[in-house]
Amino acid sequence: MARRPAGSPYHLGLTPDRIVAEALALTGEGHLLGWSLRDLADRLGVTVSVITHHVGGKDRLLRRVVEEALAGLRPPPEDLAWDAWFRAMLLDIRGPLQRYPGTAKWVLLHGPSFPAIMPMIDAGVAALQRAGFGESLGLAFATLFNNAVMTLAVADERLTDEGDGPREHAATMRGLLDAGAGRPGVGALDSTLMRMFTAGGPGAHDTYYRFVIETTIAGLTVLRDGAPR
Repeated sequence: MARRPAGSPYHLGLTPDRIVAEALALTGEGHLLGWSLRDLADRLGVTVSVITHHVGGKDRLLRRVVEEALAGLRPPPEDLAWDAWFRAMLLDIRGPLQRYPGTAKWVLLHGPSFPAIMPMIDAGVAALQRAGFGESLGLAFATLFNNAVMTLAVADERLTDEGDGPREHAATMRGLLDAGAGRPGVGALDSTLMRMFTAGGPGAHDTYYRFVIETTIAGLTVLRDGAPR
């Protein structure tokens, strides 16, 4: 796209919201860290200085992109049991985090400290308090959130490290199977895990993501109830 002169009417009508929207679109097409301010400026037909004038530097812009990506989230109903509440929340948050690769890692590294997430934190902590987690509720919240979101972040990083993430991941799995042919451990993994991923499609990732959530909830239930460890 040809860049328009910085003083054109198009530039005069440019707003911070429009810049964030285009940056969000670039993220959805690739990865949060897969585009530069120059790429964004070319897309908008302006100079980089125009972007920084409106929204500040890249770090501030990335924060706004993540905020926009998660802006539609709402806490699940308060009357849910704690495990059902977190199950619903973590399944809901997966949508925007997967739709915009790289946002999951950003949230893990910088903390969910912006308006769209604050009500989720308040409601989640309240659910754990009602469930009787006591002094462990902070650790419980962090474990639930981090385990789930880290699973999404690792999947996103294949897009930046391998170029063609899903197919490369499947090829890696097949290579492991070939290298470990005849070994009992690899054979067991083959029958219970690897075939899901080598077959391709979103089903394997959905199954794994839900398994992470369910096992985390199960472990915290044991911790809360004081079962032998």
